Amino acid sequence: MSSPSETAAPRPLPWTTALWFGILLLLCYAPVLARLVWQWSTDEDMGHGFFVPVVVGYIAWQKRQQLREIAPAPSWWGMVLIVYGAVQLFVATLGAELFLARTAFVISLGGVVLFLGGFAYLRLFFFPWLLLFFMVPIPAIVYNQITFPLQILATRMAEAALAVFGVPVLREGNILELASQRLSVVEACSGIRSLLSLSFLSLVYAWFFDKKVWMRFVLLIATVPIALVANASRVTITGLLSEFKPELAEGFFHTASGWVIFMVALVILVVFHQFVNKVYRLFRAGQ
Repeated sequence: MSSPSETAAPRPLPWTTALWFGILLLLCYAPVLARLVWQWSTDEDMGHGFFVPVVVGYIAWQKRQQLREIAPAPSWWGMVLIVYGAVQLFVATLGAELFLARTAFVISLGGVVLFLGGFAYLRLFFFPWLLLFFMVPIPAIVYNQITFPLQILATRMAEAALAVFGVPVLREGNILELASQRLSVVEACSGIRSLLSLSFLSLVYAWFFDKKVWMRFVLLIATVPIALVANASRVTITGLLSEFKPELAEGFFHTASGWVIFMVALVILVVFHQFVNKVYRLFRAGQ
């Protein structure tokens, strides 16, 4: 005969304590979060930042039934993470380092989950917790190291594509000299914007539509060539259109083409996912 302790339902998470921890965390990081939200609204590369907390919250909400089945086992390692996040915030504030200050919030949030619920809770929320890092802009020094090679690569790919279409073009660095005008592939056209957004969407898409964990990594890796090709296509289309009407290379049409190309890249990602699944099913069937 089982004892009462064995048949009792899992002890619920102390939600009052969790609420207090959440309020204190938000108060401590309020200046950091305010500047982060401001950057989302002003930096076109981080437009997807507004969607990250919403998507993460929805994923976490979907795990509520699993949450009820797990008994909380608070771990003091969570407090270690919280203290580490506080130290990182202090160092970042002294050095005016935004990336460290912002990631300190995400680290501290993981520490709160671990401290109140234990490792089982952290495992349950590990994926949405990792997604929160996508709301933090990458450091400027890393950003600058990535964007320029991407600019050059996009320019070279566009040059080759324009040559295929019979458009005379001369490339000088990240500048394309056409017969009608000069096209400059600036940082905004490097592809980093679509790469960041597409990487986040690839992980979210894989979580919703595919239960295989390895598929998330496959789609994440696939976003790199897809984003590069999509961005080079945008530059190529801009070059082709500008040969007929130079005004199409800037303003509303240029911005609209970016959205269209991004949606095409998203469709390509979905098609690639279906292709990988088909190959996977054929491989399993042949075993």
